[in-house]
Amino acid sequence: MSTYVHGLKLQPDMIIGPDGDLWFGGCNLVALAERFGTPLYVINEEVIRRNCERYRQAASQYPHGFSIAYASKAFLCQAMCRIIADMGLELDVVSLGELYTALSSGFPAERIIFHGVNRKQEELEIAVEQGVGRIVVDNFFEIEKLARLASEKQQEVNLLIRIASGVHADTHEYVQTSITNSKFGFNIADLPQVFDLCQSQRLLKVKGFHSHTGSQILSLHPFTENLRVMLQLLAQWQEKYPELRELNIGGGLGSYYTFDDQELSIEAYVSGIIGAAEKATQELGIAMPRLTVEPGRSIINEAGLTLYRVGGTKVIPGVRKYVFVDGSMADNIRPALYGSHYEAALANRALEPATETVAVAGRCCESGDMIVWETNLPVTTSGDVLVVGRTGAYTYSMASNYNRLPRSAVVLVGAGRAELIVRAEAWEEVTRFDLIPEHLR
Repeated sequence: MSTYVHGLKLQPDMIIGPDGDLWFGGCNLVALAERFGTPLYVINEEVIRRNCERYRQAASQYPHGFSIAYASKAFLCQAMCRIIADMGLELDVVSLGELYTALSSGFPAERIIFHGVNRKQEELEIAVEQGVGRIVVDNFFEIEKLARLASEKQQEVNLLIRIASGVHADTHEYVQTSITNSKFGFNIADLPQVFDLCQSQRLLKVKGFHSHTGSQILSLHPFTENLRVMLQLLAQWQEKYPELRELNIGGGLGSYYTFDDQELSIEAYVSGIIGAAEKATQELGIAMPRLTVEPGRSIINEAGLTLYRVGGTKVIPGVRKYVFVDGSMADNIRPALYGSHYEAALANRALEPATETVAVAGRCCESGDMIVWETNLPVTTSGDVLVVGRTGAYTYSMASNYNRLPRSAVVLVGAGRAELIVRAEAWEEVTRFDLIPEHLR
């Protein structure tokens, strides 16, 4: 059987059913669109668990401790926290909203790593009170806030110092996060002052360094180069601070989206990091540190897809044919924000040949509101169910109410079971925070 349906490479656990419809996680996608409505995010629990286990197995080859922390910004809800907790992973959060989601789901605080820039006092206070495992800091004013909090509460706070290592990754400039002019991380020249400040506060315990290279990276070199820089820093600073024993090298492993993407497997990524760590520590003459990586996209992206209903079409002779759907940049802003590309198919006509190349357009009042700029489909009719593949990462989590559109539901599928994990917003809920001043009544 072909690995493609129309313009879509089949995702793990996706098949063409005997009815000619596309199925995912043992569920008929056309039936899901009927039952839950569209637009609809569909997340496959079994694919998530499989990817988590792949990370765990690969990391088990490192004998000095190798933690996997799921990057929750890629996709988060309480059900996702439960899955990640059940798989034994840690969790990377970047705001009080993400932290609250995790804690309210019962996720263990000691397995949480709290990132962020310019976090409010309340966010840091709750993190300290709840005893999160590590707080990552990349600026002096947050270290000062944490010093005051630790003193007030007489509670130790475990820190990782985030570094802008200067390593450039071949990815979109908006998601390059370790270059020296990034808003993230201390520059290496700042470290003497950083350690002086932390060492002056007996309750601040610096455990190691953190550095995140970027996102949607599909080659090994940026990761191993970033690791090499961090190990050199560890070797330099361990002479004065032998308690430094941890390196968190962030996430960033990319995912397949279209045929242009050259995939780097989870196994090759982790084994490459382990090999680079073994070589560099031997050359530097230091003990191998505890390692942590923070994958998000590579765990969730291929576990997700989005369903839409086709409305009408618009043909511009010699230029393009637009197929309009009931979704928009409000449910997937990545094409407008990053110029991202996706693949698509008709879920209800999977056995029919693709006969034309079209652009899938959204309903928002923006020329840039495109879901897929180019894909191959059968001639569409109103009511067809369009599936856009590999949308698990950064779609629901970046969704908005732009044009006052309600946010869509999220359904968890697996072993033929389909359950809501985030309900759709109703139209009337779009105004739930609106207030009308008395003089306008």
